[in-house]
This record gives sequence, structure tokens and C-alpha cells, in this order.
Amino acid sequence: MRAEVVQGRAAPVLSVVVPVFNEEAVVACFHARLATVMDSLGLSWEAVYVDDGSQDGTVRLLETLRASHPEIALLSLSRNFGKEVAMTAGLDHARGSGAVIVIDADLQDPPELIPELVAGWQDGVDIVYAQRRSRAGETWMKKATAHAFYRLMARVGGPVQLPPDVGDFRLMSRRSVDALLQLRERHRFMKGLFAWVGFPSRAVLYDRAPRAAGTTKWNYGRLFNLSVEGITSFTTLPLRLATWMGVATAVFAMGYGGEVVLKAMIYGDPVPGYPSLMAVILFLGGVQLMTLGVIGEYLGRVFNETKGRPLYIVGRHLTSSMAQPAAASPNSEG
Repeated sequence: MRAEVVQGRAAPVLSVVVPVFNEEAVVACFHARLATVMDSLGLSWEAVYVDDGSQDGTVRLLETLRASHPEIALLSLSRNFGKEVAMTAGLDHARGSGAVIVIDADLQDPPELIPELVAGWQDGVDIVYAQRRSRAGETWMKKATAHAFYRLMARVGGPVQLPPDVGDFRLMSRRSVDALLQLRERHRFMKGLFAWVGFPSRAVLYDRAPRAAGTTKWNYGRLFNLSVEGITSFTTLPLRLATWMGVATAVFAMGYGGEVVLKAMIYGDPVPGYPSLMAVILFLGGVQLMTLGVIGEYLGRVFNETKGRPLYIVGRHLTSSMAQPAAASPNSEG
């Protein structure tokens, strides 16, 4: 296992990236469980907490914890950029020379599963992801929509196949993290990007627990937007469907128009009046607007990419001090 020198200190073997947003109620309990598990591994480690613009006392609490826990690094973003970007920021600043673990702080994903992830990595697997066997504490609607989304992505994702019932909780080797960080697109669907980089992977099954404290930040609106990000990030199928819908509508309109003309010429039937005319206009208008919406979704993504803005702005970065100073290498500067 290689030891890198970063800012005068030997880099830890493992980094744990934890995006947080208004998690004051649970973060202390989370870190206590995390520290117990990580210390039992016998490997040097750090915990990189990424504050995504929290408005409660999350940052103050992390600063207090950091005073007695030198393994804590704190990265505060200048505002709320969203969880996908917060994870990217954490991966950018994770110093782990061996592997990086991504986990949420709400304790739905148990830190006690990390040794199994590490064991898979020590067996030579680059990506070891936690796959949910059950989803306790979630409504039937959320379970049903999640099930439908993963199955839809399996059909339309093309070469990028998302493993079903897998969230962000996973371990990634250093080389897979470095490959992932080359992908700097603005619209980020991290589950898809994790799968896109490839490398050997393995699943570890677990039962997801209810949230330990606080409230979820993912309402149905945000989950819907995330699903749209996932679909439009990895497939042009919506554009193809819009094309086929336009073709089908045109064929139907031609057939219906021919029927109206023939009835009028052969049987003398009057041309249908206002109700049918309005129905046809509204139907065609709806199809056109929906098609324009699909095109606009992809065009908006192109617009955002061309602006070239950074993914995030760091407000403050406090590094961990867990690793001990390393001996200077022949290539290090004096």
C-alpha cells in the first residue's frame, strides 16, 4: 500500500466522505459510531465532512468535535450546491491513498458495514457498494417509485447499468476515485457516474435502518428532479421517444383526416364541428409542448455546460491532523 505525502504529512490510507446538510441532531452520534468502526480496522483514516450550506448548528458541532477528534476534516461550501456536488467536493479533498468511502450521516446506512466494504477492497475489488436488502422506515410510495426508477434505468441506461437498490454508500479504490474526478460535468448524477467509470465491483447486502434523527431532505419533488437528471445524463431516449410520438401523431392525423374527407365526399356526412376540432387542436398542442419540453431539458444542460462555472465554491477548509509527519522522500522539496 503506497504512502503519499500531502502537505508535509503522510496521507491516511482511508478517507470517509460525509456530505451533511442540517444534520445537527445526528452528526455527533454518527461520528461516534464511525470512529469506533474505523479505529477497529487498524488503518490510518480521516473523515471529510462536507457542509453543504447548513443553516443549523451542524458546522459549530463539527468544529467542536474536531477539537477532540484529529481525524476530522471540515469542508464548508459557500452555499447549498446540492448533495451530488457536495460528494464531488468531498472526493476532491479526500486524501486517502488506498480507498475512499462515501456515506450519509443520517445512520440509515450503518457505519458497521464498512469493514465488509474494506474486506472487499483488500481482496482486490475497486468498487464495493452497499446494496439494500430492505428499506425500513420508508413509505410504500417511495419504495415503489425507487423500484420503478432503478428498473427503468436498467432498461434505458445503455452501457451504464445501475445496480438496483444501491445508493451512494460505497467504497472506491484510489484509482477509481481518480478516474471519477476526471468527470467534471455540471449536471451530476453520482450513482450513474460511479457506474460509468467501470472497474471490478462487488455488492454487500444490508438492511437499511430508519433515519436516526432529524428529517429527510429528499421530498418527492427533489427525488423526481434527481430521476430526471439520471435519465437525461445517460440516455437520449426521451428525445427518441419524442420523435416517435411525433411520427405516430402525424400518421394518426393523416388517417383521421382521410376518413373525414372520404365520409364527406362519399356519404355526405358533415365535417365534425367545434368539439372534435378543439379536441384535435388540444391534443396536437399538448404533444408539441411536451416535445419542446424534452428538447428544452437537453438544451438547458448544454447551456449550463458551456458557461464553464466551477462546480462549487469552498468557504473554508480545515484539514485533518490524524496522520503523522512522514519522512521526506528523495523527490520532496526542502
